[in-house]
Amino acid sequence: MTATHYQNVSQGRAHFKDLLDAAEAGRPASVRRLKNRAAVVDAEKLRLALATLRPARAEVVREAGGWSIFIRGLPVAADGSDFDEALDEMCQALREYAEDWSARLLTAPNHAENWAVVQIIELSTDQQLKDWLVGR
Repeated sequence: MTATHYQNVSQGRAHFKDLLDAAEAGRPASVRRLKNRAAVVDAEKLRLALATLRPARAEVVREAGGWSIFIRGLPVAADGSDFDEALDEMCQALREYAEDWSARLLTAPNHAENWAVVQIIELSTDQQLKDWLVGR
């Protein structure tokens, strides 16, 4: 089977299972809606690709008997008494940022470029987020 593309939403809806099957198999799949086209992709494959293309490059600092984590360019930081606690706090802070981004920041000029980061956050488990933060 080759790529799966539908020229309108009605066709996509009628062949929704085919779209999901194509995405799961890793084949290109899309649906056109007016002038825009939406891709249907396997979420884990997308998460892995984005995490590779957009590493966290988190900076970790040990200070005052604790740990701090931040990512340059993101308005997110976390502290903890130990490294694991700081990672847990950072995961929570990232999830809150992703929620705020989806609710109101996605069109703000200083946040719009964070689309890939938000996708990584939303598609990751806490452990996957921690691995992304530490560069695993």
